[in-house]
Amino acid sequence: MVLELAPEDGAERFCSGCDAPVAAIHDRTLRRIRDLPMFEHAVELWVPRLRLACPRCGPRLERLDWLDPHVRVTRRLAQNVARLCAGTSVRHAARWFGLDWKTVKAIDFRHLDRTLGPPDLDGVRLLAMDEFAIQKGHRYATVVVDAERKRVLWVGRGRSRAEIKPFFELLGPERCAQVRAVAMDMNTAYDLEVRAHCPNAEVVYDLFHVVAKYGREVIDRVRVDEANRLRADKPARRVVKTSRWLLLRNRENLPADQTVRLEELLAANKALLTVYLLKDDLKELWRYRREGWAWKAWKSWKRRALRSGLQPLRMFVRRLEPYLAGILAHCRWPLGTNLVEGINNKIKVIKRVAYGYRDDAYFFLKIRAAFPGLG
Repeated sequence: MVLELAPEDGAERFCSGCDAPVAAIHDRTLRRIRDLPMFEHAVELWVPRLRLACPRCGPRLERLDWLDPHVRVTRRLAQNVARLCAGTSVRHAARWFGLDWKTVKAIDFRHLDRTLGPPDLDGVRLLAMDEFAIQKGHRYATVVVDAERKRVLWVGRGRSRAEIKPFFELLGPERCAQVRAVAMDMNTAYDLEVRAHCPNAEVVYDLFHVVAKYGREVIDRVRVDEANRLRADKPARRVVKTSRWLLLRNRENLPADQTVRLEELLAANKALLTVYLLKDDLKELWRYRREGWAWKAWKSWKRRALRSGLQPLRMFVRRLEPYLAGILAHCRWPLGTNLVEGINNKIKVIKRVAYGYRDDAYFFLKIRAAFPGLG
C-alpha cells in the first residue's frame, strides 16, 4: 500500500538544526518512507522532503515530528521494531516487519544508544568483575557490575590489564578512590589493575572460583592417581574413574541413590575421603564474619592439608596462600561473583537468541539493556 503525502500550503515550517521558523524552501526531494503495516499490507509513504533555506544554519531539512532526519522509517515503526527486538532476534523482527536485517539492527542500535546513554558511575562503591566467553577459541570479554544496584556498568572485549584499563579511565581518579571492594576470581590482571587505580579498594576472592580451582587441581588429580593405583583391580578402578561429578557436587544436591554411592566410595578410599572433607572445610572460610576466626580456621585447614601426604593438596596450599588476604577480606565485604555468574548465564541466552553477534558495540548495548539495575 502506497500513500502519497503533500506539504500543506501556508503551514509554518521549522529548521531541523535550530528549530527556528523558516519560510524559504531551498529544494525538495521525494523520499520513500516505510510506516507501520496496515493489517497484512506493508505501508509505504511517498514524502516530499523539503530542505529549508535557513539564514542561520544554511540549507537544512525541515523538522518533522514523526520522522528523524536521514532515516527511511517513521518513528512509530522504529519504536515498534525496537520493542520487538527486546524480546527476539534481529532476523525474526526483520521478517515480521518485512525489513532488511541491517535496517532493523540499525534501528535497534540507535534506540539502545539513545535510551541507555553513558552509564551513571557516580556513587559506585562495590564492584564485581568476571569474564565470559564471547567466541570460540578462548576469546573472552569482561563485564563489570555495580554489586549494590545490580546493574552492568561496562563491558569490554578481552581480560588483560590493557583491555580492562579503559573502564578505570572512564571511572576517573575521584570515583576510583570511592570504590571500597571489588569481587573477582583469582585473575592477576584484574587484581593488579584494581590495585593500580583504586587505592582504597579491597580485593575479595570469590568462593565459587576457589572451590572450582580446588576441584581441578586437587580432586581431579587425586582421583586420577587413585585410578592409576588401582589399575590391577578393574571394578574398583572403574568406580573411581566414573566418580568425578559425584565428588565435585555438593552433598545436599545429590539424589538419595547417589548419596549412598558417595558414602561407599569415601569409605573405601582414604585419599578421596581426605580431599572431599577438606573441600567442605575450605568452604567454611567464607562463612566467617570475623577475620581472626577465619585466620584460625585457615591455619587449621592448612595444617591438615600439609599433613595429608597428598602432593596435589600440598601444591594447592602453596598456590592458594598468596591469595589469602583476598579470601579473608570476605569477612568485611561479603561479596561474591554469583551475581556476575547469573548475568553471564543471561548473556549466553542473549547470544543464543541472536545466533551470535558480530558487532561488539551492539552486543554490549544489549547486555546493558538487559541489566538496568534496581534504580
